[in-house]
Amino acid sequence: MDATDSPLRLTDRKRAAVIEAAIEEFLAAGFDATSMDRIAARASVSKRTVYNHFPSKEALFAAILRQLWEASDTAEAPAYSSTQPLRAQLLQLLSKKLSLLNNEAFLSLARVAIAAGIHSPERARDMVARMGEREEDLTVWIRAAAADGRLKTADPLFASLQLQGLVKAFAFWPQVSMGQPCLSAAEQQQVAESAADMFLARYA
Repeated sequence: MDATDSPLRLTDRKRAAVIEAAIEEFLAAGFDATSMDRIAARASVSKRTVYNHFPSKEALFAAILRQLWEASDTAEAPAYSSTQPLRAQLLQLLSKKLSLLNNEAFLSLARVAIAAGIHSPERARDMVARMGEREEDLTVWIRAAAADGRLKTADPLFASLQLQGLVKAFAFWPQVSMGQPCLSAAEQQQVAESAADMFLARYA
C-alpha cells in the first residue's frame, strides 16, 4: 500500500474534510442551524466518521478555533525571560495575538459563536472558556514576570484580561460587531505598542 493511502493518512484527510465542511456550514447557516448530518454530507463522509473525530458540535467548533489559532502564527509564544526587556517580550506576545485577531476566518467564526451564545447563555460560557484557552500565554508570562519581581500584581489573570481588553477594543470588537476592516500592519503595531506602554506604566 502506498504511504499516502495508509489508514492514518486517510483518517487525517477525513478529519480535515470534516473541519473544512464545518467551517462552511457554520458560516452559511449559523451555529444552531448547523447539524452534524449536514457537516457529514458536505464533507462526503458518514455521520459516524464525524462523531469518531468530534464527540459534539461544540467540540468541533472548539477544534476549528484551535486550528485557526495555530495557523495564524507558526511561532511558539515566547516564554518569559528574566534577562530581556519586558516591553520587547510583551510586544512579541501581543503581535502573536494580533495576528489571530487579524484573521478573517477567525473573526467570522467568532461572530457565529457570539450569535449562538446570545440565545444560550450556558453555551456562551462554554464557548468563551474554549476561546479563552489560547489566551493563557499572556497570563503565564505575567505570572512569571510578577514572580521575578519585575511586575507588581497579585492577580495575573486580572492583569492579563485588562491587557487583552486594550487590544480587543481596536482589533476584535469593532470588526466582529460593526464590520470594521481588519487592522493594517502599522495599526497593529500602534495598538500593540500603546497597550504595552499602558500596561507597563501600571504594573512594571
